[in-house]
Amino acid sequence: MQGRTALVTGSTGGIGRAIARALAREKAQIVIHGLGDPVKTERFRASLEAEAGVRVVHIDANLERADEAVHLIEAATAALGGIDILINNAGTIHGAPIESHPPERWDAVLAVNLSAAFHTIRTVLPQMRARNWGRIVNISSAYGLVGGVDRSSYIASKFGLVGLTKAVAMETANSAITCNAVCPGFVASPHIKKAIQETSAREGISLEAAEAKHVSYVMPAGKALQPEQVAEVVAFLCSSSASEIRGAAWSVDGGWTAR
Repeated sequence: MQGRTALVTGSTGGIGRAIARALAREKAQIVIHGLGDPVKTERFRASLEAEAGVRVVHIDANLERADEAVHLIEAATAALGGIDILINNAGTIHGAPIESHPPERWDAVLAVNLSAAFHTIRTVLPQMRARNWGRIVNISSAYGLVGGVDRSSYIASKFGLVGLTKAVAMETANSAITCNAVCPGFVASPHIKKAIQETSAREGISLEAAEAKHVSYVMPAGKALQPEQVAEVVAFLCSSSASEIRGAAWSVDGGWTAR
């Protein structure tokens, strides 16, 4: 990927941060995006730039707003000369039964998880077509393939993201631009790690047993994914080896959707 430039939305933590690291290791220049603590973000940006030996810039954007999603592509292009790889990773969730789900939260979840990807793809595609090369990877979820309770907006957005992926793949099929989705199961986030630790302490069981208790009801493997496991799949989909993988929804879910 040397000489390529990658934009990873939602990349100041979690899966997005791991994806940015994985692509930087392959020598792509990186645009990280996120609205977190600016001091921590700058620390991450500088450390990634130093350890990978590539240029890394950070751009803020509120992806609930269409104009800011478009501006993110424009600003990233201005900063590094173009975007070859687009990773739509930013996401949000609201848990509630559908009858008590606040309409404004529905709108916000759909805006960040689905509409922002539409706007970034729509804006970046002309420059990818001009170069006749591009990689677009949308981070969906196991909940983009199967249903669940108390997550109506999240599930709708992630199913929609898989559909958008397939539509873009069809429209770019006669080019060297590919579009695919990755559908992770539960990932070892700080929230999940804390819950596992609390269960371990409360019930006097090992961390491994507590982890299995939290995730095995949907993931037969019985353990949460590490962000790096998702990131490596994304890096492969951005490589030349994946040039004819188009419109796929890759499950990285510990067997969740194998049931």
